[in-house]
Amino acid sequence: MSTLVAKSQHRWVGLALRRRWAPAAPPPAISTLPSEPVVPSKQPFKAELQGGKRYSWCTCGHSKKQPFCDGAHKFKARGLSPLRFLPEKDATVWLCGCKYTNNPPYCDGTHKQDFVVSAALYEPTDS
Repeated sequence: MSTLVAKSQHRWVGLALRRRWAPAAPPPAISTLPSEPVVPSKQPFKAELQGGKRYSWCTCGHSKKQPFCDGAHKFKARGLSPLRFLPEKDATVWLCGCKYTNNPPYCDGTHKQDFVVSAALYEPTDS
C-alpha cells in the first residue's frame, strides 16, 4: 500500500512542477473599445437624491438614463463601471454630465474647461 501512495504522490509533485514551469498562455483579447468616457452633456444634471437610497452614476457616458447607469458600459465601454454611492440625507445636487469631474459623481465645473467645451457630444443610439 505504501508503494501506491508513493506513486500517487510522485505524480502529484510531477504535475505541480510541470504547471509551474509551463509557458504562460497569451493574454485574452479583451476589447479594443476606448476606456475613456464620452461626453454626453456639457452641463451638470440636477438630481433630487433620497438619503439611504443607492444610486449608480454613469462613468462612461453611454447610458441613455443620464446621469445614472443603465448598463451600457457592458457593451460600449468595458473598461469602465458605474460609481455606486449612498447619500446620507435627502438633497438636491448637481451630478457631473461631462464625466471628467475630479469629485465624482458631483460637478466641480470641469465642463467649463476647453477640452470639454470643444468635445463632440455623444448621442446614444438604439444599437
